[in-house]
Amino acid sequence: MLTQAMFSAWHRVRDGTDNRASFQVFVENLRPVIEGHLEGLAALDIRGVSGSCTDILRHRAALWTFAYEPDVEPTNNHAEQLVRAFVMWRKKTFGSRSERGDRFAERVMTVVETCRKTDRHVLSCLRDTIDASLRGKPAPSLILNP
Repeated sequence: MLTQAMFSAWHRVRDGTDNRASFQVFVENLRPVIEGHLEGLAALDIRGVSGSCTDILRHRAALWTFAYEPDVEPTNNHAEQLVRAFVMWRKKTFGSRSERGDRFAERVMTVVETCRKTDRHVLSCLRDTIDASLRGKPAPSLILNP
């Protein structure tokens, strides 16, 4: 019920039918209630619930960032979409059988996604990285304008 009210208010800000200042007042009133519920659930020591509530409370400042930063949404949908390709790869291939293989896959998927988002050619980037390694030079940066 509380999350439904919060999301309804956020959607009104997003679609322009309400303003961010009134939404922030709403969030400031809702925040102690939600955090109180989280604290209560954390204290109950319920397996699979209390630990999650404790983790959320550890990052409580970040939990409310969406109310104050216009480019931040209250969901992780965007992040989930970014890791979807990796999740599908892991599902199809049954993942790796070693920690070293896991690290390799994570790093390659990071390079692929970064290149895609910055309109760079993946194979050229990988080739340049391998070439630099063979020559004992630092790898090219994935960050634009380092």
